Amino acid sequence: MAGFISLALFALLAATITWYGYRIYVRPGRIFEQVSGAAGAVAADPLAPANGIPGFAVRTIRMIGRQVPVSPQEASLARRELIAAGFRSDAALYTYYGLKVLLAAAFAALAFLVRAEVTSLGILRMALIGGATFVGYFLPTFVLERLVSARQERLRHALPDALDLLVVSVEAGLGLDRALQNVAEEIGIAHRDLAEELSLVALEVRAGKRRADALRNLADRTGEREIRNLVAALVQTDRFGTSLAESLRTHAEFMRIQRRQEAEERANKVGVKLVFPIFFCILPSMFIIAGGPAMIQIFKNLLPLVRESYLP
Repeated sequence: MAGFISLALFALLAATITWYGYRIYVRPGRIFEQVSGAAGAVAADPLAPANGIPGFAVRTIRMIGRQVPVSPQEASLARRELIAAGFRSDAALYTYYGLKVLLAAAFAALAFLVRAEVTSLGILRMALIGGATFVGYFLPTFVLERLVSARQERLRHALPDALDLLVVSVEAGLGLDRALQNVAEEIGIAHRDLAEELSLVALEVRAGKRRADALRNLADRTGEREIRNLVAALVQTDRFGTSLAESLRTHAEFMRIQRRQEAEERANKVGVKLVFPIFFCILPSMFIIAGGPAMIQIFKNLLPLVRESYLP
């Protein structure tokens, strides 16, 4: 059992080092290749499997996910979350549910193997296995929510640059459709997520969909509040025939004011948030440093005198 636990910890450490190395070294290298033009086209499906063992594993996961009984409402909500995270493939839903089932089984098996080392009570062993299964099943949901939040944050940070470029393009005489395509091409390296979303809007419009519907699809796909506000402004401008450049400039100014207010709000909350770290982490260290030598001297000199005074 000790050997199995050591092997599991080693696998966890290896996975952590691999993930860290990818984020620090491999991913920046790919970005530099894209900047220099050496990289090719990016695949549209982030979950598209490669050939060989990884492809076989992904196909197995998807095959398991197809067998999971899911209601249409739950499947629709999960598909919406996957699209918001950037996984637009139809097979992404099956991969998601396959991972939930496999992780639940893996966590349950691990808890079953280590149950004797943790507790000797039968009811606690059953609770451990049930809790591990619950954690394994809902772990992909937690990870997906984190991916959605991270992508929405990237979209939110990319929106001011895109909006400035959109204002410049519209004032230069381009139409809204061509301006969106131009902005998607210009920010493709710095803000890939927003570039993909704007490219999809341009493709839907060229395919014959109404511009208002394509913009609403953009808001529904991302789920980002600021993009919804921008889409609402563009749809109203297109409907009433007002000046597009003036509307975009007004919306950009509103966004700057809103971001400034949010930054001031976060700055005002810093003092309250620092109370607990200061009270529990910094003050004890200061007390130990300031009063530690004095306490040592008291225990060293004063306590023997007090003990001698009580002796007959």
